[in-house]
Amino acid sequence: MIHSFTAGLLGCVLSVGVAQADVFVSMDAKGSYVLSNVHRPGRTYERVIRDADAPLVSLDRQPQLIANQPYAELVSAAASANHLPEALLHAVIKSESNYNPGATSPKGAGGLMQLMPDTARELGVKDVYDPKANIQGGAKYLKRLMTLFDNDIALAVAAYNAGPDAVLSRGRVIPPFAETQRYVPSVLRQYRRLQGLAVDAPL
Repeated sequence: MIHSFTAGLLGCVLSVGVAQADVFVSMDAKGSYVLSNVHRPGRTYERVIRDADAPLVSLDRQPQLIANQPYAELVSAAASANHLPEALLHAVIKSESNYNPGATSPKGAGGLMQLMPDTARELGVKDVYDPKANIQGGAKYLKRLMTLFDNDIALAVAAYNAGPDAVLSRGRVIPPFAETQRYVPSVLRQYRRLQGLAVDAPL
């Protein structure tokens, strides 16, 4: 059964030209699948994302597809200012709020990129429901995470969802939280789709 699961997850493999660490899938003692970028003793792993040595670039392969997304101009400006791929910002926004600028999470995160109040204040975002301010703040935060995790997109995305401490405290692995385990493949799959790359069947 693990083979059918990993076949679907292969659709999340990042494009050539983007740095990432190997990502593996294993099954824990409760029978749940766990994504990680390191091996743990006593588990059997299958590699689902292979390491790429090329540096992160901000070139997107399908500019027209990206240009047709909501808030395309704001995303383009934020991506350029923070040296991030537009497709990655769109993928995070899609997974965070489905492009709803008024979205508010039960934990209090708000806006397109679901910024928590403390994070927004620290980033200088006065109104998280202002699309321009929210996207600029979210892009700045995502860039900070990319730098912290050496351009490892899977870990940066995991940290965006669960917080950097959750990733760092586990030795730079994707945290075993159910939400994060769903979130990371979702973002990577959307990122791949926006670049015009083939995406396998849904997980």
